[in-house]
Amino acid sequence: MSEQIVTVDIGGTHARFAIAEIEGGRVLSLGEATTLHTKDHASFQTAWQDFERQRGEALPRAVAIAIAGPTRGEIIRFTNNPWIIRPALINEKLNVDRYVLVNDFEAVGHAVAQADASYFERLTGPDEPLPETGTISVIGPGTGLGVAHIWRDGADYRVQATEGGHIDFAPLDSIEDAILARLRKRHRRVSIERIVSGPGIVDIYETLAALEGRAVTPLDDKAIWTNALAGGDSLAAAAVDRFCLSLGSVAGDLALAQGAGGVVVAGGLGLRIRDSLVRSGFPERFIEKGRFEGFMSALPVKLITHPQPGLFGAAAAFARQYP
Repeated sequence: MSEQIVTVDIGGTHARFAIAEIEGGRVLSLGEATTLHTKDHASFQTAWQDFERQRGEALPRAVAIAIAGPTRGEIIRFTNNPWIIRPALINEKLNVDRYVLVNDFEAVGHAVAQADASYFERLTGPDEPLPETGTISVIGPGTGLGVAHIWRDGADYRVQATEGGHIDFAPLDSIEDAILARLRKRHRRVSIERIVSGPGIVDIYETLAALEGRAVTPLDDKAIWTNALAGGDSLAAAAVDRFCLSLGSVAGDLALAQGAGGVVVAGGLGLRIRDSLVRSGFPERFIEKGRFEGFMSALPVKLITHPQPGLFGAAAAFARQYP
């Protein structure tokens, strides 16, 4: 028999809520999302109560929560908002009987495992579905760089969240050498997340400006992304192309390391640059792995286009734990 649960996706700026219907370990449907600003609420509990007031009825007594950060410990703190969550008090504070708490990118992994094929768009490789058996690598550039992998065995699957975003950055040409040299002035060790993430576009942009001898007005990452995608700023556009090259290299490296039979790019940033990914050198960089080029060219690489993968994936994680 199906049941309804509340599913929540909490980031630094927004907390998204929805009602999901689950049955037999899977998500049957996901209702419309309600987005609340974390700064407008003193705590997760008051945001929860606001969502309940907006619905005008009592919420289901089960909740799936995806959090942008670690989920272990007696007290969970957020990087970009003042909320805290004490897992031991979730049942009492939210008036629920059962809950599941997962990392936001672990939730994305569940979304990739359960989302309908219509939510996947080809980026490169053969135009075929993701494999039903074996490993699928998932990479999501955003505020940081999320990395996970899914192991599938037909209808069954397991999600493994990782810290793969913190492996070492490996430059492949003189421009990436220059980006690395710039970052090494501030960081003893440079991880791929320093380049392949939303904020990483700043160092790419400023490195390209320096190589051309341009004096540019300092811009934050949001401005550079906006200028590049709006057109009219050739340097910002070049920075996005360079970002896509590095993302292709990293995605290919992770596929090799994880023994993947397919790769999924996730996250809101991936959706924003979907056209740039296809037009840039992303496909070539993904494949260019020396003796393994033939192997890499046979892997389907997809972009997940689900509008709320965090909410959907948190619900999927709950459905798996309480089938």
